[in-house]
Amino acid sequence: MGQIADQLTTDRYALYNGDSMEVMASLPDASVHMSVYSPPFATSAGGLYHYSSSERDLSNASGYDEFFEMYEFFVREIHRLTMPGRITAVHCMDVPTGNSGGDAYIDFPGDIIRLHRKAGFRYVARHCIWKEPLAVRNRTMTKDLTHKTVVDDSTIGGVASCDYLLIMRREGVNPVPVTHPNGFLEYYGAGSPPADVLKYRGWAGSQLENRYSHWIWQQYASGVWDDIRGNLGRWDDRGHDAVLPFQAARDDEDEKHVHPLQLDVIYRAVEMRSNAGERVLTPFMGVGSEVYGAVKLGRFGIGAELKPSYYRQAVKNLASLGDAETVAQGVLL
Repeated sequence: MGQIADQLTTDRYALYNGDSMEVMASLPDASVHMSVYSPPFATSAGGLYHYSSSERDLSNASGYDEFFEMYEFFVREIHRLTMPGRITAVHCMDVPTGNSGGDAYIDFPGDIIRLHRKAGFRYVARHCIWKEPLAVRNRTMTKDLTHKTVVDDSTIGGVASCDYLLIMRREGVNPVPVTHPNGFLEYYGAGSPPADVLKYRGWAGSQLENRYSHWIWQQYASGVWDDIRGNLGRWDDRGHDAVLPFQAARDDEDEKHVHPLQLDVIYRAVEMRSNAGERVLTPFMGVGSEVYGAVKLGRFGIGAELKPSYYRQAVKNLASLGDAETVAQGVLL
């Protein structure tokens, strides 16, 4: 474990500043109930999002093919750690080959699915996460995503490409079913349940009658999530916690910082696909969003992050959940 620079383990989470391949190698087979994360977003011309100068950083692959050659090691290790029949959830998007009119996109999600199938996962679902076009344009400065393009020549007009949450299940029989005896108890999203269903929240009778949970399930089971708080223009009166703080984690090595994964996406995935008390892994922790979401929902979060500034911000973000007794420090799980 020579590459682990820092680590913090409490009774609710374990955070590591180091190479996630080394962290995962220290964990036993089938010891993780779920994983949820965003891999570095690759492009075809070697234009990956660069986060650090470390040779261990997956974002420093020389191009698309090498990225997937390296990423396969991570996927196979996640497969080893995942209990049979359990879920890995991967957040991604189509990636552009350039930044001007007429440039094409690469089916990054499709290549991720094919890699996971090769490693022993089954592709079971894809949630399409809506993004507001003008906000995407203002954030990315994509040249073909403007109204002017429509005025001048709409054949080269761009679109605000959606994010995707890919759901893959490790082959085998799940030994511990993920259950919701009283249905869903909380809705994570920008909308509001209708007034006439709110009285069914926490309904302990027949779940056939639990209209509150049925309404939430209809939102979560949809192939399109257009109600994610903080997703480039979608905010509500609870929007202050839509994403975790990340600005302080930036440093001089950053070329770009991908917007942290929205907490609503994490909450939904973790709530739907794992039980309270189970272990949720993210091998690309960033500022800690996935670990934070898992811990807030009563799971044990495990996160590894190579970049020190991101790791330090993740420690701060997890500490914001409240005091917790530190039960081990300097010792791997």
